[in-house]
Amino acid sequence: MNIVTGSSTALITPFKNGKLDEQTYAALIRRQINNGMDAVCPVGTTGESATLTPGEDIRCMEIAVEVCKGTNTKVLAGAGSNSTSEAISAAKNAQKCGVDAIFSVAPYYVKPSQEGLYQHYKAIAESVSELPFMLYNVPGRTVVDISADTVIRLFDDVKNIYGIKEATGSLERAVELLSRRPKLKVFSGDDAIDYPILANGGAGITSVTSNLMPDLKSELVKLSLVGDFTGAKAINDKLYPLNSVMFCEANPIPIKAALYIAGLIDTLEYRLPLTAPSLHNMKKIEEVMKNYEIKGL
Repeated sequence: MNIVTGSSTALITPFKNGKLDEQTYAALIRRQINNGMDAVCPVGTTGESATLTPGEDIRCMEIAVEVCKGTNTKVLAGAGSNSTSEAISAAKNAQKCGVDAIFSVAPYYVKPSQEGLYQHYKAIAESVSELPFMLYNVPGRTVVDISADTVIRLFDDVKNIYGIKEATGSLERAVELLSRRPKLKVFSGDDAIDYPILANGGAGITSVTSNLMPDLKSELVKLSLVGDFTGAKAINDKLYPLNSVMFCEANPIPIKAALYIAGLIDTLEYRLPLTAPSLHNMKKIEEVMKNYEIKGL
């Protein structure tokens, strides 16, 4: 099984006049490739997956696969839902599109038990048993936490579950998981703590900020994975103000605004119920961005 590790970007989904802007989406992915990212992640939560139509979901994955073909950048696609049957359908669609691996956000709103989470993920992963599969734990958004015991049970029992995107914000959780299962691939899902998770043995990151700064984010991971933790920490520290302001409102509101300010997307459009940031936060984002060199398309 050819797993995906290293630096990955939780891609935004650009819209124009309410529809998927396919040309801009492809250009954003090419920019990720050109700046050294190991993988792109279409139709994750940063990509407003909850408000994409099934057809848009598939088209985003198709574009990512088309653009990444023949490059060193892989496609780690989102396939999650609070309905297990819908998540299975999304995973099978991802497999048909030819993605390299999938990650699946914990089922939101329904608040399943740990047994429910186990059965949910087991069913999805086994429906695409030849496709590498990552769990995605973000309790601040889903209101359910995939416990360390459940992660380890899934890793031990389901052959294609190889890792987890950890977005609890807890370094202790990452330490616990890797102390108990060193072969588990733990990705940092919180930009501010990429360095300490990688320094503890993490295998990669799935970043929001790398939509804007793929060059620095890919370098941070490369340095960490060869043991240059001094260099990696320097980049992590440099990016801290930007990482922080990218969550001044609910993700992906600030990162889309930043891409618009930088001229990387032509229109600033969201799918309701998401709306543009307040004028106050827009100014905050602009001010912080002045401290960084942002590479163009």
